[in-house]
Amino acid sequence: MPSFDLATVPLRELNQALHALPETTNETHWVIDNPGGKHAIACGLDVPITVEVNGHVGYYCGGMNDKATILVSGNAGVGVGENMMSGEIRIAGDASQAAGATAHGGLLVIDGNASARCGISMKGVDILVKGSIGPMSAFMAQAGNLVVLGDAGEALGDSIYEARLFVRGSVASLGADCIEKPLGPDEIEALEGVLAKAGVGGVAASEFRFYGSARNLYHFHVDNADAY
Repeated sequence: MPSFDLATVPLRELNQALHALPETTNETHWVIDNPGGKHAIACGLDVPITVEVNGHVGYYCGGMNDKATILVSGNAGVGVGENMMSGEIRIAGDASQAAGATAHGGLLVIDGNASARCGISMKGVDILVKGSIGPMSAFMAQAGNLVVLGDAGEALGDSIYEARLFVRGSVASLGADCIEKPLGPDEIEALEGVLAKAGVGGVAASEFRFYGSARNLYHFHVDNADAY
Protein backbone atom coordinates (compact mmCIF):
# COMPACT_ATOMS: atom_id res chain seq x y z
CA MET A 1 0.00 0.00 0.00
CA PRO A 2 1.89 3.10 -1.21
CA SER A 3 1.79 6.03 1.20
CA PHE A 4 2.67 9.69 0.68
CA ASP A 5 3.09 12.31 3.41
CA LEU A 6 2.50 15.69 1.78
CA ALA A 7 4.13 17.38 4.76
CA THR A 8 7.45 16.07 3.44
CA VAL A 9 6.84 15.02 -0.20
CA PRO A 10 5.97 17.56 -2.94
CA LEU A 11 2.46 17.24 -4.37
CA ARG A 12 3.89 17.10 -7.88
CA GLU A 13 5.77 13.91 -6.96
CA LEU A 14 2.56 12.28 -5.74
CA ASN A 15 0.55 13.18 -8.84
CA GLN A 16 3.35 12.07 -11.13
CA ALA A 17 3.43 8.68 -9.41
CA LEU A 18 -0.34 8.30 -9.76
CA HIS A 19 -0.33 9.33 -13.42
CA ALA A 20 2.43 6.84 -14.22
CA LEU A 21 0.37 3.85 -13.06
CA PRO A 22 -0.51 1.34 -15.79
CA GLU A 23 -4.06 0.06 -16.18
CA THR A 24 -2.94 -3.32 -14.80
CA THR A 25 -1.22 -1.98 -11.68
CA ASN A 26 -1.33 -4.07 -8.52
CA GLU A 27 -0.74 -0.94 -6.42
CA THR A 28 -4.46 -0.35 -6.08
CA HIS A 29 -4.70 1.28 -2.64
CA TRP A 30 -2.92 4.57 -1.93
CA VAL A 31 -2.87 6.61 1.28
CA ILE A 32 -2.16 10.34 1.44
CA ASP A 33 -1.40 11.94 4.80
CA ASN A 34 -1.20 15.61 5.76
CA PRO A 35 -2.80 17.03 2.61
CA GLY A 36 -2.87 20.43 4.28
CA GLY A 37 -5.53 21.84 1.95
CA LYS A 38 -3.28 21.58 -1.09
CA HIS A 39 -4.90 22.03 -4.49
CA ALA A 40 -5.32 19.49 -7.32
CA ILE A 41 -4.70 16.39 -5.23
CA ALA A 42 -5.32 13.17 -7.19
CA CYS A 43 -6.41 14.97 -10.36
CA GLY A 44 -6.63 13.26 -13.73
CA LEU A 45 -6.56 9.68 -12.49
CA ASP A 46 -7.45 7.11 -15.13
CA VAL A 47 -6.91 3.74 -13.44
CA PRO A 48 -9.24 1.81 -11.08
CA ILE A 49 -7.43 2.47 -7.81
CA THR A 50 -8.51 3.71 -4.37
CA VAL A 51 -6.92 6.84 -2.93
CA GLU A 52 -7.51 7.67 0.73
CA VAL A 53 -6.79 11.27 1.73
CA ASN A 54 -6.52 11.77 5.47
CA GLY A 55 -7.41 15.42 5.98
CA HIS A 56 -8.68 18.49 4.17
CA VAL A 57 -8.09 19.15 0.47
CA GLY A 58 -8.03 22.38 -1.53
CA TYR A 59 -9.31 23.21 -4.99
CA TYR A 60 -10.17 20.62 -7.67
CA CYS A 61 -9.44 17.45 -5.74
CA GLY A 62 -10.25 14.51 -8.00
CA GLY A 63 -10.79 16.74 -11.00
CA MET A 64 -11.14 14.84 -14.30
CA ASN A 65 -11.31 11.57 -12.38
CA ASP A 66 -11.83 8.48 -14.52
CA LYS A 67 -12.26 5.06 -12.85
CA ALA A 68 -10.63 5.85 -9.47
CA THR A 69 -12.24 5.91 -6.02
CA ILE A 70 -11.14 8.90 -3.94
CA LEU A 71 -12.01 9.07 -0.23
CA VAL A 72 -11.42 12.34 1.64
CA SER A 73 -11.77 12.28 5.42
CA GLY A 74 -12.07 16.07 5.71
CA ASN A 75 -13.47 19.05 3.82
CA ALA A 76 -12.94 19.90 0.14
CA GLY A 77 -12.31 23.24 -1.55
CA VAL A 78 -13.73 24.62 -4.78
CA GLY A 79 -14.50 22.26 -7.66
CA VAL A 80 -14.11 18.84 -6.08
CA GLY A 81 -14.74 16.24 -8.79
CA GLU A 82 -14.81 18.90 -11.50
CA ASN A 83 -15.24 17.32 -14.94
CA MET A 84 -15.01 13.78 -13.57
CA MET A 85 -15.87 11.09 -16.10
CA SER A 86 -16.40 8.00 -13.95
CA GLY A 87 -15.36 6.49 -10.66
CA GLU A 88 -16.34 7.69 -7.21
CA ILE A 89 -15.45 10.54 -4.88
CA ARG A 90 -16.60 10.70 -1.26
CA ILE A 91 -16.10 13.70 1.00
CA ALA A 92 -16.60 13.07 4.72
CA GLY A 93 -16.96 16.78 5.50
CA ASP A 94 -18.25 19.83 3.64
CA ALA A 95 -17.53 20.95 0.07
CA SER A 96 -17.01 24.47 -1.18
CA GLN A 97 -18.40 25.97 -4.39
CA ALA A 98 -18.94 24.17 -7.71
CA ALA A 99 -18.75 20.61 -6.42
CA GLY A 100 -19.08 18.25 -9.37
CA ALA A 101 -19.03 21.06 -11.91
CA THR A 102 -19.32 19.89 -15.53
CA ALA A 103 -18.94 16.26 -14.41
CA HIS A 104 -19.91 13.71 -17.08
CA GLY A 105 -20.26 10.55 -14.98
CA GLY A 106 -19.42 8.71 -11.81
CA LEU A 107 -20.67 9.31 -8.27
CA LEU A 108 -19.88 12.22 -5.93
CA VAL A 109 -21.04 11.89 -2.32
CA ILE A 110 -20.71 14.75 0.18
CA ASP A 111 -21.51 13.81 3.77
CA GLY A 112 -21.82 17.43 4.90
CA ASN A 113 -23.01 20.55 3.09
CA ALA A 114 -22.08 21.88 -0.34
CA SER A 115 -21.77 25.58 -1.08
CA ALA A 116 -23.01 27.58 -4.07
CA ARG A 117 -23.23 26.19 -7.60
CA CYS A 118 -23.12 22.53 -6.63
CA GLY A 119 -23.52 20.53 -9.85
CA ILE A 120 -23.18 23.55 -12.13
CA SER A 121 -23.38 22.41 -15.76
CA MET A 122 -23.39 18.75 -14.69
CA LYS A 123 -23.46 16.45 -17.69
CA GLY A 124 -24.30 12.98 -16.38
CA VAL A 125 -22.81 12.65 -12.91
CA ASP A 126 -24.75 11.47 -9.87
CA ILE A 127 -24.27 13.84 -6.91
CA LEU A 128 -25.62 13.10 -3.45
CA VAL A 129 -25.36 15.68 -0.66
CA LYS A 130 -26.38 14.50 2.79
CA GLY A 131 -26.58 18.07 4.10
CA SER A 132 -27.78 21.19 2.27
CA ILE A 133 -26.63 23.01 -0.87
CA GLY A 134 -26.10 26.70 -1.56
CA PRO A 135 -27.56 29.09 -4.15
CA MET A 136 -27.42 28.63 -7.92
CA SER A 137 -26.90 24.89 -7.63
CA ALA A 138 -27.46 22.86 -10.81
CA PHE A 139 -27.21 26.01 -12.92
CA MET A 140 -27.39 24.93 -16.57
CA ALA A 141 -27.37 21.29 -15.44
CA GLN A 142 -27.65 19.16 -18.56
CA ALA A 143 -27.87 15.53 -17.40
CA GLY A 144 -27.48 13.36 -14.34
CA ASN A 145 -29.05 13.35 -10.88
CA LEU A 146 -28.58 15.72 -7.95
CA VAL A 147 -29.96 14.31 -4.69
CA VAL A 148 -30.08 16.54 -1.61
CA LEU A 149 -31.16 15.20 1.77
CA GLY A 150 -31.23 18.69 3.30
CA ASP A 151 -32.30 22.06 1.89
CA ALA A 152 -31.48 23.95 -1.31
CA GLY A 153 -30.60 27.62 -1.64
CA GLU A 154 -31.89 30.26 -4.01
CA ALA A 155 -32.26 29.84 -7.78
CA LEU A 156 -32.06 26.05 -7.81
CA GLY A 157 -31.75 24.68 -11.33
CA ASP A 158 -31.52 28.03 -13.09
CA SER A 159 -31.53 27.49 -16.89
CA ILE A 160 -31.62 23.73 -16.36
CA TYR A 161 -31.74 21.29 -19.28
CA GLU A 162 -32.50 17.61 -18.57
CA ALA A 163 -30.82 16.91 -15.23
CA ARG A 164 -33.05 15.64 -12.43
CA LEU A 165 -33.04 17.36 -9.03
CA PHE A 166 -34.36 15.65 -5.90
CA VAL A 167 -34.59 17.64 -2.67
CA ARG A 168 -35.80 16.22 0.62
CA GLY A 169 -35.93 19.53 2.48
CA SER A 170 -37.02 23.03 1.52
CA VAL A 171 -36.04 25.01 -1.57
CA ALA A 172 -35.47 28.74 -1.10
CA SER A 173 -36.42 29.50 -4.72
CA LEU A 174 -36.27 28.02 -8.21
CA GLY A 175 -34.23 29.52 -11.03
CA ALA A 176 -35.39 30.38 -14.53
CA ASP A 177 -37.19 27.53 -16.30
CA CYS A 178 -36.94 25.16 -13.33
CA ILE A 179 -40.23 23.78 -12.00
CA GLU A 180 -41.46 21.12 -9.62
CA LYS A 181 -42.64 18.00 -11.43
CA PRO A 182 -44.51 14.84 -10.42
CA LEU A 183 -42.35 12.11 -8.96
CA GLY A 184 -43.13 9.29 -11.42
CA PRO A 185 -41.84 5.72 -11.72
CA ASP A 186 -38.80 6.68 -13.82
CA GLU A 187 -37.79 9.37 -11.35
CA ILE A 188 -38.27 7.06 -8.38
CA GLU A 189 -36.08 4.43 -10.05
CA ALA A 190 -33.34 6.99 -10.71
CA LEU A 191 -33.53 8.39 -7.17
CA GLU A 192 -33.47 4.98 -5.52
CA GLY A 193 -30.51 4.04 -7.70
CA VAL A 194 -28.46 7.00 -6.49
CA LEU A 195 -29.42 6.39 -2.84
CA ALA A 196 -28.36 2.75 -3.17
CA LYS A 197 -25.03 3.57 -4.85
CA ALA A 198 -24.28 6.15 -2.16
CA GLY A 199 -25.14 3.66 0.59
CA VAL A 200 -27.95 5.78 2.05
CA GLY A 201 -30.57 3.64 3.75
CA GLY A 202 -33.72 4.38 5.69
CA VAL A 203 -34.78 7.15 3.30
CA ALA A 204 -37.87 6.72 1.12
CA ALA A 205 -38.17 8.22 -2.36
CA SER A 206 -41.55 9.61 -1.35
CA GLU A 207 -39.80 12.01 1.05
CA PHE A 208 -38.29 13.93 -1.88
CA ARG A 209 -39.65 16.51 -4.29
CA PHE A 210 -38.56 16.40 -7.92
CA TYR A 211 -37.51 19.42 -10.00
CA GLY A 212 -36.63 19.70 -13.67
CA SER A 213 -36.84 21.83 -16.77
CA ALA A 214 -40.04 23.49 -17.95
CA ARG A 215 -38.38 23.46 -21.41
CA ASN A 216 -39.40 27.02 -22.21
CA LEU A 217 -35.86 28.34 -22.73
CA TYR A 218 -34.52 25.71 -25.13
CA HIS A 219 -35.04 28.12 -28.01
CA PHE A 220 -35.28 31.88 -27.90
CA HIS A 221 -38.80 33.23 -28.11
CA VAL A 222 -39.59 36.91 -27.72
CA ASP A 223 -42.41 36.15 -25.29
CA ASN A 224 -39.81 34.66 -22.90
CA ALA A 225 -37.26 37.48 -23.26
CA ASP A 226 -37.69 38.64 -19.65
CA ALA A 227 -36.77 35.17 -18.37
CA TYR A 228 -33.30 35.11 -19.93
